[in-house]
Amino acid sequence: MTEVDNPVLTAILILFCTAGFIQLFYYLFFYLAPAIESSKKNSRETEAPLPSLSVIICARNESSNLRKYLPSVLEQDYPSYEVIVVNDCSEDDTYSVLGEFIKKYPHLKISNIAKDPRFTHSKKFAQFIGIKASANEILVFTDADCYPVSDQWLRNMAGRFDPGTDFVLGYGGIIKGKGLLNLYQRWETMFIAIQYLGMAIRGIPYMGVGRNLAYRRKIFFEKKGYGAHNQIASGDDDLFVNSNATPGKVKTEFRKESHTRTPAAPVTAEWTKRKIRHLSTAAYYKFRHKVLLVTEPASRLAFYASGITLLLYPFRWQITAAIMAVRLVVMTAVLYAGSRKLDEKGIIPAALFFDIFSPLLNLVLYSAAIRNKNLRKAWK
Repeated sequence: MTEVDNPVLTAILILFCTAGFIQLFYYLFFYLAPAIESSKKNSRETEAPLPSLSVIICARNESSNLRKYLPSVLEQDYPSYEVIVVNDCSEDDTYSVLGEFIKKYPHLKISNIAKDPRFTHSKKFAQFIGIKASANEILVFTDADCYPVSDQWLRNMAGRFDPGTDFVLGYGGIIKGKGLLNLYQRWETMFIAIQYLGMAIRGIPYMGVGRNLAYRRKIFFEKKGYGAHNQIASGDDDLFVNSNATPGKVKTEFRKESHTRTPAAPVTAEWTKRKIRHLSTAAYYKFRHKVLLVTEPASRLAFYASGITLLLYPFRWQITAAIMAVRLVVMTAVLYAGSRKLDEKGIIPAALFFDIFSPLLNLVLYSAAIRNKNLRKAWK
């Protein structure tokens, strides 16, 4: 049997070409979308007055982060907004820190939840308290350990709303630091953002991040809060968007002035815990979204595995090398364009390594998320 007639290697070549086609489709249709999305201002932004907003932040033992980051939220260049901080059973000096701020910022409001050993709750309950306390129709969400990079954050997020818009998805990046762990978290956060922003632009909104998210108050109550996912500790952001966002009623806002930033997990154990908690919510996504989200990393693994096999034999190595080169060029170009749009510098040189490594890592962590129910009960 000649090399050309080898049926096993021929089948592997077909798998390789199919996986390569799927990869190019995802990159050119979904992942390129944020990079080529127009950054022109929405006509709503030129109208006056802008709608009043309610910014909601839930905090549990976040006194140091509130002291550091809350002023950047309270000092936004926006005509009318309130900031509601839900102090959820904090045992540090959060109450005192907020007491200092409320003297200086009259638009700061505080909702306190007292600790009760007979009643345990997740972050969703704190979010519900904040939403109930809000006075405005447009709600903007971020976390206590986040800060907006400019005073135009609220103006840009609000400007994306029009009468037909229910959700605005923003970008919450990781603060640049030292080390491989920080670099990986920045790359992964950027890649996930390119994914969910790109799919939303293409009419398939499937998630948002609580570090930078806005939606209408009426949607929350019309959809009965967190609904069927209320018993799940996580998912106050991605599951709510996944369940209730519909094509045509979702917009994205990721101009550089609209970003928020948060510190990276300082050690691998803390990052692993966060990652497992986040992955645990993916099981509750709509079926079509799960199919789309699984297909890309699965095709990526098939692409690399089959491509390396073909090169090792070698079998039709010219075709294999050419397709690998095309995919590498497209991936690099798309991620570079996305990194510029999301203001993420210095990530691309490590992209190839992370591109191969991340599907395997996520598979391991997702398996851990399914097995370990305790981690899914974490408040944050």
